[in-house]
Order: sequence, then structure tokens, then C-alpha cells
Amino acid sequence: MRREAKTRIGITIVKPAFLAVMILLLNACATAPEEKPFVPPVYPPPPAEPRFVFERTLLYNDDVEEYTRGMRFRQYATGASRKLMGLVKPYDVAVQRGRVYVSDSVQRSVFLFDIPGKRFLEIGTKKPGLLAKPLGMDVAVNGDLYVSDISGKRIMVYSGDGQFLRAIGNAKELRRPTDIAISNDGKRAYVLDTGGVDSMSHQVQVYDAATGDLIKTIGKRGSKEGEFNLPIQVTIGPADRLYVVDSGNFRVQVFDPEGNFLFSFGTVGRLPGQFARPKGIATDPAGNIYVIDTAFGNFQIFNAKGQLLMHIGDRGQSGMPGKYMLPAGIDVDEDGRIYVVDQFFRKVDVFRPVSLAAEEGFVAKPGK
Repeated sequence: MRREAKTRIGITIVKPAFLAVMILLLNACATAPEEKPFVPPVYPPPPAEPRFVFERTLLYNDDVEEYTRGMRFRQYATGASRKLMGLVKPYDVAVQRGRVYVSDSVQRSVFLFDIPGKRFLEIGTKKPGLLAKPLGMDVAVNGDLYVSDISGKRIMVYSGDGQFLRAIGNAKELRRPTDIAISNDGKRAYVLDTGGVDSMSHQVQVYDAATGDLIKTIGKRGSKEGEFNLPIQVTIGPADRLYVVDSGNFRVQVFDPEGNFLFSFGTVGRLPGQFARPKGIATDPAGNIYVIDTAFGNFQIFNAKGQLLMHIGDRGQSGMPGKYMLPAGIDVDEDGRIYVVDQFFRKVDVFRPVSLAAEEGFVAKPGK
């Protein structure tokens, strides 16, 4: 009896205090800490003067499509759910006038993120323009899209809206076509053939972009000037200079339009200006050269002479802006915006020059 009485007295005394503590804890949980506003990273970081700022990331069709009132009504009336489409294993990116084309080797297609047009398209999913494994791409001055199909051993050509036009090359001429660059006048197609460890076809095949006729071959396997070892990506710069990422030789080689060697830059290493696993390449209207390094998890920017200016990005597991695990393709548009593909995080990061306002440039000019 006494023990039970003590127990009851104990409960009577402790219970109000326990409730008070619980109320305080619940109130603390209900008051969530204020979320800090997202501050876009700038490059280079302070205290240096910034030159680029992160602008956006492209992942899904929702990132560009405009969900109109009519679309909502049709969804409500039919009971259908909105289809979400996104990147699975993106590889390369090519941009013209705010239209962002991204190749996806797993989904065997190219996705168009039309930023000013607010639409999303899938390209290469139907015959006769069916893609097997798309990798590198380029857009000609007239808007035609050229896609390297490494499994199909040819280049597939589409209109800007994805209508199949023609194919260039075949298995006799191309072993492993991984990338394509179109001359500034749109007349020549420079197809990069990576070859393989058991092949001597490490070269650039030059085609007539209209007829598909093979004009010449640039380079062969080796380590001398003008030779390649597992070249992986190619781009065209001002004055139709040809830039080739010679990955097995850890350098970038530069040629004139006829394939004459001009110079190279880069050596193997982990210091700024060196390469460990170079991959994607692009140039801007000023002639600067942008080179992805998958091992570094960044891209380095060089001037027209191959001298290092700066780098953007770091290796990271967060997937946040500027953090990369498997960066691959890169492109620079007419306004100086930079588009970077990361295969691991399935994204395209976009960086804007700080001298360019967010509302300026082709991404903000629908229909132009």
C-alpha cells in the first residue's frame, strides 16, 4: 500500500514537468530555422574579381517547358499525369541561339532544351533517323544538327527541330566516330575517329558536309606533332582553326582548316594547365579554349595561345552547381554562356559571364 501510494505521488508530481518539457520540445521543432537564400557561386571566388556566375541547371523537360492553362485542363479532363523526361547518361552538349542539344548514350537520343522557345524535344528515336549510341555533336550555321553515332559508325544529320536529313560516313571510313565539328561556313564536317588500342585509325576524317564525300584524312596514330593517341573530342574556333583533344598524349593540338599542324599545349600532370584525363573542348568568339578534365572535375580556360587563364568547378559528391564527378561535354554559345555536362549527376550546368545580364542574350529572346 505504501509503495503504491509513493508511486502515485511520484507520478502526480512528475507529470506536469514532463508535459512542460514536451511542449517546449514540440514548439522548438515547429519553429524551423530560416532557410538561407541560395547565392549563385561565382568564378573565380572572392577576393578575386568574378568573371562567371552560375545561372541554372538543366535536368528535365520541366526546366524549359511552359506548363500552360490548356495543358493543365487537358490533364484534369483526361486524368492523365504529366510526363517527366530527363537525362540518364548525357555525354555532349551543342548550343545555338538558346537551343541546347544534349546527347544521351543510354537513352539513344538527343534532347533539345529550347530555352527561349520553352519547349523540350527528343531527337533520333524513329527510323530512318534512329540513333544507336550518340556521342559528340555540333550545330552548323544554318541550324542543322550533326550527331556522331559511334555504334552506327556514321554521322546523323537533322534539322534544328529533329527531322532526319541524311547520314555521312560508313563503317569502311569510320571505326569509332566520337565527335564532329562543322566549319564556320557549314561546308566541311570534321569527324573525329578515336580508333582503339588495336587500331591505327586515330585521326580526323574531313567530309563535304552537303554531299558526304570524304575529302581528306588528318593525322595518324602516334605521339609526334600532328599524330594522335585516342583523340576524343574536337571543335572549330575562329578562322576555322581545328582543336583536337589528344587524350592519350595529354594535350590539345591545333590545326589550320587544311589540317596543317600549328601548335599544341598541355602535358600530363595534376598542376594547373596540365591534364590528367582531358575530354570535352569548346571555344568562344574571342578564341579562348575551354577543356574539360574528368579527373580534376573541372574545366580549364586557356587563351588563344594555350596559356591558362582560370578554371571553373571542383570534384564533389553533392551535385551542387560547379560540383562534378564525371564531366564530359562542354560548349560556349554566342553570348559567352558556358554549358557543362556531368554524366554522374545527369545534368547540364550553365554559367554566365558577369558582364552579361540574366535577361540578355539568346536565351531570353524567344523566336529570334
